[in-house]
Amino acid sequence: MTSPPQAVPAGERGFAFPAKGWIAFMKPRTYNVRMKRNAFILVMLVSVASLAPIGCGCGCNTPIVEPARAIDLQEITVRQLGRGYREGRFTVVEVVQGYLNRIEAVDRGGPRLNSVLCVNPDALGIAAELDAELEAGRARGPLHGIPVILKDNIDSSDPMPTTAGATALRDSFTRRDSAVARKLRQAGAVILAKANLSEWANFRASFSSSGWSGVGGQTRNPYVLDRNPCGSSSGSGVAVSANLCALAIGTETNGSIVCPATSNGIVGLKPTVGLVSRSGIIPISFSQDTAGPMGRTVEDVAACLGALAGIDEADVMTLDPDGRHGDDYTAFLKADGLRGKRIGWLKNLGGYHHRVDALLERAAADLRQQGAEVVELEGPKEGPIEDASFQVMLYEFKDGLNRYFAGLGGAAPVKSVAELIEFNKKDPVELRHFDQKLLELAQEKGGLDAAEYREALAAMRKAAREEGIDKLMGEHRLDALMGPTGAPAWKTDRIDGDHFLGGSSSLAAIAGYPSITVPMGFVDELPVGVSFFGRAWSEPVLIEIAYAYERATRHRRPPRFLASD
Repeated sequence: MTSPPQAVPAGERGFAFPAKGWIAFMKPRTYNVRMKRNAFILVMLVSVASLAPIGCGCGCNTPIVEPARAIDLQEITVRQLGRGYREGRFTVVEVVQGYLNRIEAVDRGGPRLNSVLCVNPDALGIAAELDAELEAGRARGPLHGIPVILKDNIDSSDPMPTTAGATALRDSFTRRDSAVARKLRQAGAVILAKANLSEWANFRASFSSSGWSGVGGQTRNPYVLDRNPCGSSSGSGVAVSANLCALAIGTETNGSIVCPATSNGIVGLKPTVGLVSRSGIIPISFSQDTAGPMGRTVEDVAACLGALAGIDEADVMTLDPDGRHGDDYTAFLKADGLRGKRIGWLKNLGGYHHRVDALLERAAADLRQQGAEVVELEGPKEGPIEDASFQVMLYEFKDGLNRYFAGLGGAAPVKSVAELIEFNKKDPVELRHFDQKLLELAQEKGGLDAAEYREALAAMRKAAREEGIDKLMGEHRLDALMGPTGAPAWKTDRIDGDHFLGGSSSLAAIAGYPSITVPMGFVDELPVGVSFFGRAWSEPVLIEIAYAYERATRHRRPPRFLASD
């Protein structure tokens, strides 16, 4: 077993960095290109300097400009965007500006979803550079020109802070790329904005409201606005669902990708821990944390996963000798991907909502109709596994967060979990609604050499892996397991907190194994998803299953921003 402290490098010295604003676009390098069909870009960039900017909580400003051509961004896919660029029907600048305008109209105006914490003031400049590269016949990778929003616990070198939603980090401009941000840039993506999240990825209070943070306030569900978006990648899920971006990146320790995906009617993939580097991501758990893609289709998520996956010396989990890091998961998008598959339906993961159970019955019938064999099973009891996982998370949260603060150098406003606790006690926002019980419990723990930690880690891995997923799949010769991702979204409640009825995320999350959720229908106006999960490094087969199910059922529909149900 590798040592957890190696997972989070000390990193670069942090410092407060003011937003560049539009002066960044006046640099000569932006225009050192031949412009033909993109000639309008120069005119646009010069003219926007005098326009009223979009403001955001982090101090970043982005002008509102009408794109030169009307572009219908509603439900547009990564493939359609790429084809449009190649055929000259629109440019990256036009698409980015269209999404920025939509953020202003939908996220900050109109229904006021509150899913975006900060827009990237450099986004249009990056888009212009990508257009110039296309004009010169070059494309960086599979996501060239694709606008992506990052959950705001993921570092990027853009002039946006990385806050984890916490007021203590409101001005923490790390000015360094996480491995995820670096890989996205290499693939040609435009980092469009940072998304709101459940503060500290929902590992702070004894109870909380998912989607609430001290920096961003409460994110709202786009289907029914007084319903909850689920957490902690709440803003990422809402932004994708509401068509504020093409893709978003979330992070999950247990449920934080798949829960906002099901509640917001999209696809979310939690990779095997070690498939995607965590370096530069504010941590909870070395053993369970992972970043993963969120999109409106399985195809989009598969395209993004290939760009994210890879080995990183800064994260020893990616160095697993048994690891299988693909660079093109679109190869597993097979219309007949369900034919001959054996899928274990874990019946004990349901039973908390009769209408969700009915949807899962229909999903099982659809799977069988597409050639799969669905085997009804009972999975292991999750209570003891979750208890061991909780102890592991307390130890690893303290260790990982202290290391992240140390990596910020002298610019860190707090330098330890202990200092964070004291900061929150004096802050007028942080303890207004919720306590910080989990921070306090973590602070009480010792180091990662403690016997309690090592025993809990061994117990949870054995129960979730050897005696859990691996055993079930081996004994029944299964390709995957399935269960309901979660219940319909509950009404947001900042007094009594979340009203979570049930879900199926824990077994795969605690094992560190992959899972993917796909829309399987609606309970009235609220979407619900089905999860497929399996052994370590089984992303290819899960994508085959999810893609074939999605194609056969097509349950995704965009939200209508209803005030109440």
